[in-house]
Amino acid sequence: MPLNAPRPTVLPAPPRPTVRERPTLLLTGGSGVLGRALIDELAPDYDLLCVRRTRPLHDPRVREIEGDLLAPRLGLGAGAGAWYELALRVDVVLHSAAQTNWRTPPEEIVRTNTVGVETMLDLAARADAPLYLVSTAFVANTPSEEDRERFPGAAAYLSSKISAEQLMRESGVPGAIVRPSVVMGHSATGHIAGQQGLTKTIGAMVLGQVPVLPGAPEARVDMIPQDYVTRAVGALIRGGVGSGEYWLTAGSQAPALSEIADTCAEFAVRHGLPRPLRPRLIPVEAVHRLLLPMLESTSLPASVRQRFRHYAELLLVFQRELPFDSSLGTPHCGTRVTHADIRAALVRNLESWAADRSGVLGRHRAPAAVASATEVA
Repeated sequence: MPLNAPRPTVLPAPPRPTVRERPTLLLTGGSGVLGRALIDELAPDYDLLCVRRTRPLHDPRVREIEGDLLAPRLGLGAGAGAWYELALRVDVVLHSAAQTNWRTPPEEIVRTNTVGVETMLDLAARADAPLYLVSTAFVANTPSEEDRERFPGAAAYLSSKISAEQLMRESGVPGAIVRPSVVMGHSATGHIAGQQGLTKTIGAMVLGQVPVLPGAPEARVDMIPQDYVTRAVGALIRGGVGSGEYWLTAGSQAPALSEIADTCAEFAVRHGLPRPLRPRLIPVEAVHRLLLPMLESTSLPASVRQRFRHYAELLLVFQRELPFDSSLGTPHCGTRVTHADIRAALVRNLESWAADRSGVLGRHRAPAAVASATEVA
């Protein structure tokens, strides 16, 4: 655990219900990338209630509640009965839902990611249950004014997560804040429930579609396999940890940007693709001054320019010169990850990505297609 983190308290075990055999955990964001993996982790030990707004989970291990995180009392009805009944059933709250689409209007990102926390804090207080809040390690990064102007969605996301954490700290509700970095696919299989920005970026690097990237060669991109994240969250909940802030990160083991580029190039060669040129790495301070103005003034197709803007936005937020702290491997917080673990997980993520794109890889193996391919991974 980081030196500046408060010493965790361990909650006394709640009395076992006389009717229910297992405690009930309410999860938000169960349909998301991390939420699906959290269901896998927690289903063996908890009766799971999952709040969802529209998209059903179709998972027999959970009981779904149709509700709106932005509505008073989840919008469960005009009266308070359903809300109070829900509070009587819930023993633990795990709030994983968030607006992560940076193309969403900034004010909507902030509203979703703060009002949702307020709703769950209200429920946890009513239920006398601990709340575990999924935040992000990148609250440690402060966007510049230029970042806010060019990338308002990413800036709003970080601001909303900082505000959400503050709401948690001020609430007095027991529980903990967990801060994962970039969540990768499973360390053993590479599988992930949905395509994240990281997956799309490394796939495009394999295909040679990323000639430039913002960042110094030694800049770290902290990434962590999803099973390391869910194992840590599960350990905190099962251990009854009632306070603290936990960094679920690779820390000093995070790979450098240049190493990620080399791994993608080696993967391409092993799969019969032309070896992609290593992207030209542009110092972050030059991104606003050189890279983005250059893209805006060229005749490149709009889709290509948008893709490069997306990479710039991701890496301006997700890379760091200095490593994060990491809480993994401390009491009640999962397993510490090694540099070799991250390298192996990155390759397995690429293998999982490639397994779903045999047609794309086949076209890029043909020399005639390589020169003209513009398909986005």
